[in-house]
Amino acid sequence: MIQFEDVAHDYGGGALFEGVTVALDAGSFHFLTGPSGAGKSTFLKLCYGELLPSRGTVLLNDTSLRSMSRDALAEMRNSIGVVHQDCQFLDHLDIRSNVALPLSATGRPVSERDVDDLLNWVGLRAQAEALPPTLSGGERQRAALARAVIAAPRVLLADEPTGNLDWDMSQRLLSLMMELNRMGTAVLIATHDMNLIRTAKSHVSARVLRIAGRKLQSAGSEL
Repeated sequence: MIQFEDVAHDYGGGALFEGVTVALDAGSFHFLTGPSGAGKSTFLKLCYGELLPSRGTVLLNDTSLRSMSRDALAEMRNSIGVVHQDCQFLDHLDIRSNVALPLSATGRPVSERDVDDLLNWVGLRAQAEALPPTLSGGERQRAALARAVIAAPRVLLADEPTGNLDWDMSQRLLSLMMELNRMGTAVLIATHDMNLIRTAKSHVSARVLRIAGRKLQSAGSEL
């Protein structure tokens, strides 16, 4: 689904990482870890075409990012859900409307029942009419997850989704993402939380990748 072939990226001051070759296959579960500033967020942005690689090739469903038109890239992004670390909402819209935005903003039909079922799945049915500023950190992250999967993506990318949550809420969010994976969604989570990774690996077959020394490495059993 997503393939990197000898990919490097830099912001003008030398390569952040280089020589990255990896495939994120359908239905797979990956963690991406590494020190702050190693390039985890950049890696995710390359996965959904917000950035183009400085060198090498990123393929989405066997099509190079560089060859995609704006319309083709927008269509491809419909199959990729993203949960950002600093999840942003439209504060004047209630949570139901915010979750439905990926559909309503692109002119696709919105079923209020489907949105409410999704809110119920993430434990936010009672907050459907609440405004984003009234939500706790954990509620915001669960709402962001619901928004990311409202269009039934084939891939879910999450950038430090539990970074500001307590352990109980982190496990709850992880459980939701593992459930998505069991239903066939490929999941890639960028995180520095080793406890979260160890917990997941006891429940799902997850591959752990680490960015260190400008290289992407497969982490070993020490995790």
